[in-house]
Amino acid sequence: MDSTRVTEHPTSHERRQPSAARPTAPADPRGALLRTSEPPPQGSPGLPAQGRPDDTPDSPGAVGMPVPDGQGPVGTPVTADAQAAATGAPAGSGPEHSQPSATEPDPHRPRPESLGAGSGAEPAVHLGGKDRRTGQGTAPGAPMPMRRDGDRLRFVGAATRRIARGIDLDEIVMGLCRATVPTFSDAILVYLRDPLPVGDERPTGPVVLRLRRTDRIPEDRDTEGFLLPALQPEPDVGVTAELCTVRPGGALNEVLRGVRPVFADAPAARAALPELIGDDLTVPGGQRAILAPLRGRRRVIGAALFLRRPDRPAFETDDLLVAAQLATHSALGIDKAVLYGREAYIADELQRTMLPETLPRPTGVRLASRYLPAAETARVGGDWYDAIPLPGSRVALVVGDVMGHSMTSAAIMGQLRTTAQTLAGLDLPPQEVLHHLDEQAQRLGTDRMATCLYAVYDPVAHRITIANAGHPPPVLLHLGGRAEVLRVPPGAPIGVGGVDFEAVELDAPAGATLLLYTDGLVESRLRDVWTGIEQLRERIAATAALTGPDHPPPLEALCDEVLDMLGPGDRDDDIALLAARFDGIAPSDVALWHLDPEDAAPGRARRLARKALSRWDLEELTDSVELLVSEVVTNAVRYATKPVTLRLLRTDVLRCEVGDDVPQLPRLRQARATDEGGRGLYLVNKLARRWGATRLSTGKVVWFELNHNS
Repeated sequence: MDSTRVTEHPTSHERRQPSAARPTAPADPRGALLRTSEPPPQGSPGLPAQGRPDDTPDSPGAVGMPVPDGQGPVGTPVTADAQAAATGAPAGSGPEHSQPSATEPDPHRPRPESLGAGSGAEPAVHLGGKDRRTGQGTAPGAPMPMRRDGDRLRFVGAATRRIARGIDLDEIVMGLCRATVPTFSDAILVYLRDPLPVGDERPTGPVVLRLRRTDRIPEDRDTEGFLLPALQPEPDVGVTAELCTVRPGGALNEVLRGVRPVFADAPAARAALPELIGDDLTVPGGQRAILAPLRGRRRVIGAALFLRRPDRPAFETDDLLVAAQLATHSALGIDKAVLYGREAYIADELQRTMLPETLPRPTGVRLASRYLPAAETARVGGDWYDAIPLPGSRVALVVGDVMGHSMTSAAIMGQLRTTAQTLAGLDLPPQEVLHHLDEQAQRLGTDRMATCLYAVYDPVAHRITIANAGHPPPVLLHLGGRAEVLRVPPGAPIGVGGVDFEAVELDAPAGATLLLYTDGLVESRLRDVWTGIEQLRERIAATAALTGPDHPPPLEALCDEVLDMLGPGDRDDDIALLAARFDGIAPSDVALWHLDPEDAAPGRARRLARKALSRWDLEELTDSVELLVSEVVTNAVRYATKPVTLRLLRTDVLRCEVGDDVPQLPRLRQARATDEGGRGLYLVNKLARRWGATRLSTGKVVWFELNHNS
């Protein structure tokens, strides 16, 4: 819920009234506080007090309120036998906490509690009659004031339990409103600091209170138009003040610093209320309003204003203690909710930054991914996926799972993922990458365990090399619709130490789809991992059958279908999913030559490139390609001792790759006026769409790309 939005709930009870008896809620949630809607028709039943369905008067949180002699929920006679029948007790018996009946000689004790419409966690609703002590009448649907300390104690117990059920800010504030209206007050206004401080933060600037929520009892005929009864507006005033700046040294500041609730007719409150609710609104005289500061663990974070109608009995002195208890529990709950919200935000940010924000678009392969946390309350985990472009238009596909799904697991996952990216940049074989990841995990700690699968796809050779470290095997969906679980060496998990990893090279035909995943997708308390893998294979094959043998399913739709296989109880762990569609590069779109490191190599490279462009109908790129190829090849043969490779790839762009056996990478540098060279990379940087240099285990590759129209 937006923290700046002021919402107003027209009723505080949970039981639904008949449609004819429900008042029409005004369109404006704030203006409705001070406007009168159409009253309900004659004979509408009284409004029940709010309560939980599972609370009974026998429970510690139940509070029963007396009703007039012989009056039922709608003014019909109620006998003792009828009351016993309502509770399921024998005739003549009553609830555990009920008081003696009216026939007993003690006239000063309350009558038995009503178990009619108001039987719930909060006191029952008084439906008409007079106050026994004051002789004043009470409005139908309004609760009688609590006379006994036991009533207040049970009410505070029920209210605090309701407040404690909330886990976020809005639930706690709503719990406070629903617990107090109409049992304790006819209306409530809750103001909170804007913004709310978190933990030990020391906010700068003035203290600003924002009206967070209001609640009231519904309007009926006997309220005389007081929809928010304790606030009496001057003419043409329709809303309460939504924002309030607490002036240092002002009356409101002094009341908030005092922490204790005060009646509205107290001198300090009389000066503070106009500052809180505005100068145009006033509260009625007498003790019919309580202003209670909300103090958290370290500071005041807001205020609550409890209100009663002018025709209702006023608050008593003991009600200040009730207001103090409600304010204290609510403020501490709000403090915890704010801290929980900050932790959830940090967890989300941590997980988001440790996973790829977007997937790359390497040549010859399309990618899609999904990540699901174990639960909403544990949003971080150790699962990760990655796609890393490699030299030669190859791409590394990685998926891993660190043991556990906590902040520690996420931190370890981030370190392993960074290590894998660094090792991939060195163009090491997959088994060597896993070996170095195993060493890194041992350096992080003796119990840092993880599974990982590392695969390298070559779109030119249409081959994929896979090494596994205790991870579930991938599933390959062929173009015809057949799905198979690839047989890869299982290996030991990362962190065990002293284990050799093996790699296997398999065919990756064009149109096939490789699915990498973590064990959270296929393993749960209800099924073992191999049963889950078989279900995954069947689900992929069934999805492919929907699109036909010649059209593989779209990657995004395929990922969604795979996740839909999860049923209730199947989410025990994080889930990371990476899907790769192999398009490959046709042999006719590849041109490869080996050039001896001699002075004639640049000229030969220009002629070979010109012929390839002519064969591909890309003559418009001839001048740019000849110039850039000449510069890059000249720089390579100057220091190389072995033949230089020149490769042209035609895909959606034209890519040129020049490899040599010198590991030093070229860098852009400012050439002096007297230098004969050093300007070739400036030409590449100016004319090419993209360019780069990557170090290999046998040397390096310098590449650049140019756009073409075909």
